[in-house]
Amino acid sequence: LPFVNLSTNQDNEYFCDGISEEIINALAKIKSLKVTSRTSSFLLKDKNIPIKQIGKELGVSTIIEGSVRLSGDIIRITAQLIQAEEDFHFWSETWDRKLENIFEIQDEISLIIADRIREQFGHFELQEHLVEKQTDNIDAYEYSLKAHFLRNKWNPEDVKRAISFYEKALELDLKHTESHLGLAECYSFLGTTGFMPFEEAWRKSAKYTNNALELNSHSSGVHFQLANQAFFIDCDYSKSLKEMQKAIEINPNNADAQQFISFLYIIAGDKERSSNHLDIAISINPLSEETHFFRAYYHYMIEDYPQALEMLDRCLSVNDKNIPAHSIKSLCLLKLGKYDEVIGYFDTIPPDVIIQGEKTGSIALAYAFRDDAVNTAIYLDQLKERAKDPNGFTEDSYLFLMHVAMGEYDQAFAWVSQAIKNKSSLLLVRYSDPIANSLRTDPRYNQFHKLIFEIDGASMHQKKKKALLDNKKIRTYTARLINHIAENKPYLEPNLSLRTLAAQIDIHPNQLSWLINESLGKNFNQFINHYRIEFFKALTRDPKNANITIIGLAYDSGFNSKTVFNTYFKKETGLSPRQFLNQ
Repeated sequence: LPFVNLSTNQDNEYFCDGISEEIINALAKIKSLKVTSRTSSFLLKDKNIPIKQIGKELGVSTIIEGSVRLSGDIIRITAQLIQAEEDFHFWSETWDRKLENIFEIQDEISLIIADRIREQFGHFELQEHLVEKQTDNIDAYEYSLKAHFLRNKWNPEDVKRAISFYEKALELDLKHTESHLGLAECYSFLGTTGFMPFEEAWRKSAKYTNNALELNSHSSGVHFQLANQAFFIDCDYSKSLKEMQKAIEINPNNADAQQFISFLYIIAGDKERSSNHLDIAISINPLSEETHFFRAYYHYMIEDYPQALEMLDRCLSVNDKNIPAHSIKSLCLLKLGKYDEVIGYFDTIPPDVIIQGEKTGSIALAYAFRDDAVNTAIYLDQLKERAKDPNGFTEDSYLFLMHVAMGEYDQAFAWVSQAIKNKSSLLLVRYSDPIANSLRTDPRYNQFHKLIFEIDGASMHQKKKKALLDNKKIRTYTARLINHIAENKPYLEPNLSLRTLAAQIDIHPNQLSWLINESLGKNFNQFINHYRIEFFKALTRDPKNANITIIGLAYDSGFNSKTVFNTYFKKETGLSPRQFLNQ
């Protein structure tokens, strides 16, 4: 969840959001964890919702919450982990550090959180570091955080303000990858939504994307932008798919990449893969209206128009300026035969989100499907005239759909041939649109489909993971672990961690985690707390301890929390500690 700003200066909100997002990004690198994206978790900001309900809404077992207090060059961060179903805190910690060490703090916090989750829920492998140092210039980092804060509002005014902050960051550190990537995303947003000339915006986006690639070729965000670049500039479906697969391979928790690859698969007609990636995107980003738009688009493409329309209306009820939702809704209404509604539709929506090409094209199609020759000719002429403009890409793409609607298949395929030569990215979207379904009966359709959506070996191969330990090492390390437990009773140390125990028996923490989970069938906390509970039982049988309270004996057994003790005791024995003693 977004960390709470406890600073006296409320303008530090951007900094708290940045800390929260960096920890989300760090944990998202762990491929065995499903980490809810920033988009969904930040929708719960400042809302007083019970932890159990949050867990259900996000579909998660663990909640991380915390706070940030910034005072001069000193930062205090607190964080705690909450088991969502039973709403109990099983770990918390506070850090007081100098601001200049912000990246080391983020790395330290992320690794400790990951360790505690692993100890509580089960094995996954951890890298030595989850957060890399972005820059030596703390002012450049703060400018980038301010820019990111504004960019996430996704409207043209704030995005343009974000650009100025990213540029200030690069003036201080030209090698700051995140600022190059942020600028690439800002310009791609402005170009795609029509708030900046398409070619100019994407030229700038490509420049900053390539800068970011040179600085960090192993960034999921960079490959996501390269995929967008391949799609919108080069009209190269295969390359776009490969880059999006690379983005997901680096970070499976990249919800934007998961939903975009679902889009790439559905426009090529691969319903199964599209649905699989869409499900992943929704699981990571369950509250995002953007993700729900992609779900609506999927239903539109599989010709489930009533369901698509219902989902689009839901998106628009939350944000009536959702440009893609308006565009697809007008097409959906056309497929449902609601031509009159389409003709008047663009008079009912906010004027500042109307894309003129979408409006003219949709109305032209409505008249064509209604067999109104006079009005069809009027709007077709408008499309043709506006398509001549250097930025008339949208109008031009509607000419293809109009040729299909009017049964002019030769002209439609002539448009496709020209679009391939011109590398028109809207060809990739329009060619398989349900509006053009009647074209599929023509034998030329499949020939062009193979050419447009040709996949040049673009497939992800899941590598089968090797066991971390062979049978010989399993036997050796298991004996070493059990002997150490029996002889030295490390479980009596309340702050015992998996890493501490691993150091005591001289094996890597990843190996110990795997050994306890895969070989002994428990997670770390279950394993250690079993010994603590057995030690507690032994203490209760000793008459010398008759005057010591239950919780006192629990603390003597290595527990440091009454809630954790009671929870694990009940799980282990099926009884409460009091019921056990009474027996």
